[in-house]
Amino acid sequence: MKNILLTLTAIAGVTFVSNAQEITGFQKGNFIVEGSLTYNHADNENTQIKTSAFGFSPKVGAFLSERVALGVDLSIGSTSRENYSGSNTVKLNTNSFGFGAFGRYYFLELGNRFKTYTELGVGYNSSIVKTITGGNTTDSPSVNGIGVNAGLGANYFLTDKLAINFAFANLIGYNSKRVDWNGDKATNNFDVNINNFNNFFNAAQFGLTFKL
Repeated sequence: MKNILLTLTAIAGVTFVSNAQEITGFQKGNFIVEGSLTYNHADNENTQIKTSAFGFSPKVGAFLSERVALGVDLSIGSTSRENYSGSNTVKLNTNSFGFGAFGRYYFLELGNRFKTYTELGVGYNSSIVKTITGGNTTDSPSVNGIGVNAGLGANYFLTDKLAINFAFANLIGYNSKRVDWNGDKATNNFDVNINNFNNFFNAAQFGLTFKL
């Protein structure tokens, strides 16, 4: 909660300073560079398990009109889970990489700063797990997947060129993944995650949007 309050205070301060600046929104021919960066680390001394996660998800898009944008995205992620309760520490490292394309439609404006959109994305993702026990390392087969996902989001403009992005990326989606192993069949999922709205700060992904 403290971090949320500090973030909101910083936003309010920047908004106050930039009140005199005209906000023009998006126009045909504009480009956006958008992205989010996440990091988490935890050490549970009761279970003797350490976990950490890193993620970086940049996007680049071009506006075909003041409401419609098309673009491409990239995702890079790494997670680690270390169990040091036994005589030999067991560590699981997962590295993932993905890319895709998206289409975005801005359908509602609340004032000249707050603009909401719906987004449809298609993407490919691959991940691999390394198991480290003592000095031995074992690579698991890679897991490859494709997905089609739809979500909602909003941009809140701090200045004419800089906005904070709030995104519910996977409210509705179809995803298929398969382990790169002989004879393995795909696992297919269709999800509707409307309950994400129950807790906004836990469900939403926050990032920055730069207008060019």
